[in-house]
Amino acid sequence: MIFRILADAVLVLHLAFILLVIFGGLLVLRWPKVAWIHLPVATWGALIEFMDWRCPLTPLEKSLRRLSGEAGYEGGFIEHYLLPLIYPGALTPTVQVMLGLGVILINTAIYGYIFYRSRRSTS
Repeated sequence: MIFRILADAVLVLHLAFILLVIFGGLLVLRWPKVAWIHLPVATWGALIEFMDWRCPLTPLEKSLRRLSGEAGYEGGFIEHYLLPLIYPGALTPTVQVMLGLGVILINTAIYGYIFYRSRRSTS
């Protein structure tokens, strides 16, 4: 029972991490110091997609699921939980590059706006 709870906690943490990667720049609009956390997190998230690396939270969750008596699952967190919601097909290298580019584009736009806004307020 405890391993299933821990696996579910890792799942929630993993989802929160992904949301921070994608939308953390919005937090920076309100709290600029969050950029010190968000920029490395967003960089790591994009690198995972570009380099086809496995996030360490994925094997941790799978291991906890096996310890709880569940079979676990094939692939990574994104392939198992998110892609079926976003894309009906399988994760391909092209989709991974698109996800990485999406992270960069979203956050470049947000940080560009923050920079523009700060330049206007100091002028």
